[in-house]
Amino acid sequence: MRIRNAILGVLVMGFAAAVSAQTPATITVTSPTLKANEVVPVDHTADGRNLSPALSWTGAPANTRQFALIYDDPNVVFGTPPQTFVHWVVYKIPGTAKGLPAELPMDAVLAAPADIAGTIQGLSGFKRTGYRGPAPPAGKPHHYTWTVYALDAELPLEPGLNRNQLLDAMKGHIIGQGSLVAIYERKPKQ
Repeated sequence: MRIRNAILGVLVMGFAAAVSAQTPATITVTSPTLKANEVVPVDHTADGRNLSPALSWTGAPANTRQFALIYDDPNVVFGTPPQTFVHWVVYKIPGTAKGLPAELPMDAVLAAPADIAGTIQGLSGFKRTGYRGPAPPAGKPHHYTWTVYALDAELPLEPGLNRNQLLDAMKGHIIGQGSLVAIYERKPKQ
């Protein structure tokens, strides 16, 4: 009976570990200028200065080795298979980083600030590196999603990846995930 209970205990613990390995930890993503479900400030849009916002995150697992970020507009869906329009792809963010500063340059590989040196900005839906703010067609609000991923490995990723290539590379390595969603709408011209 003891052997059976011991085997059963090992199986239950193994199942619990497998379930927790499949369910990423919840990361909380915040910004001093972006507020959840509120309007994106014009400085972060194509109608303003098109500046990347500062982002912070908490709740990443202790064994995080790298972070990645994908910023997209789920209200614009195109292609086969269907996919959302991507405004920003950032990866190889050091696992010690607590966020990204505002107004990052458009460089593919960031040299500064020191705490995120080596971070790579991949290709957006515009097929360019760096941040591109909201620029939806006039008439209805779009929901913009900044998703941060915590990874359990330092992935040897090269510059120039797009969202799909990054997602493929991250498969099996995502141990935490969280999003911040904000809204932007262009008014029809009178």
